[in-house]
Amino acid sequence: MALARRGGIGRYYDVNGWLFVAPALGLIALFMIYPIAWSLWMSFQSGRGMMMKFAGFANIVRLWNDPVFIKALTNTMTYFVVQVPIMILLALILASLLNNPRLVGRGLFRTAIFLPCVTSLVAYSVLFKGMFAIDGIVNSTLAAVGIISSPIPWLTHPFWAKTLVIIAITWRWTGYNMIFYLAALQNIDRSIYEVARIDGVPAWARFTHITIPLLKPVILFTTVISTIGTLQLFDEVYNLTEGKGGPSNATLTLSLYIYNLTFRFMPSFGYAATVSYVIVILVALLACIQFYAARERDR
Repeated sequence: MALARRGGIGRYYDVNGWLFVAPALGLIALFMIYPIAWSLWMSFQSGRGMMMKFAGFANIVRLWNDPVFIKALTNTMTYFVVQVPIMILLALILASLLNNPRLVGRGLFRTAIFLPCVTSLVAYSVLFKGMFAIDGIVNSTLAAVGIISSPIPWLTHPFWAKTLVIIAITWRWTGYNMIFYLAALQNIDRSIYEVARIDGVPAWARFTHITIPLLKPVILFTTVISTIGTLQLFDEVYNLTEGKGGPSNATLTLSLYIYNLTFRFMPSFGYAATVSYVIVILVALLACIQFYAARERDR
């Protein structure tokens, strides 16, 4: 009777449900919603350190007059255009090879390819610095087989430094995407391939007309998360260039520039917040384009 007078059992469970999720909602509000709102407010402020004052859209105007920002934006988009397609294609090829049950030692290969994803970032950066040093194993091997006549300045030349960052990202995260493709390939009904094989469909046609269409949701997912990760690229560049984005800002990314504006140079919190919202807009825009393109292909 008491439950009926207060609105019944449904209302009782509604209240208890809200009480159950209240701690989680409180943490989300504290550590996500509040920082987002605070950074948005800060993007309209100017000044050094804690001496902030309202500046309106001055930080947005400053973006397009800042050559370092333009360089960081160009580098970030270069990584996106070059590295994401390479990583997605390479992950798909590796997953297709490892999906072959007749491949000897495929468990070992799968572990070896995925291992960089869980390797300590510091250890992996030290490894890459040693491998790609002037007298490192990469230059020594290339010289030994006659590909190069003089060492490649991987860490000191703008083009080669950017190439090294792309190699490092690809090496570290290709295995992560490969696992998704491999799981999706193993869930495809083998009878579909058997029917196509009986009908005389060649292997390449089976791959392009059966495998790829069935993998579209996974391809979209890996493309979106790879895009987000690349636009937020920080760790690899920071560790390979000791936080400088060098040489001559050739590898500087938007995330590293935000870090420098906030912690390395004279603090400019308002301008750093404005740059961070450039990443937010890019991620949202590119994700929407990718979802729209995937939907159009399905029609």
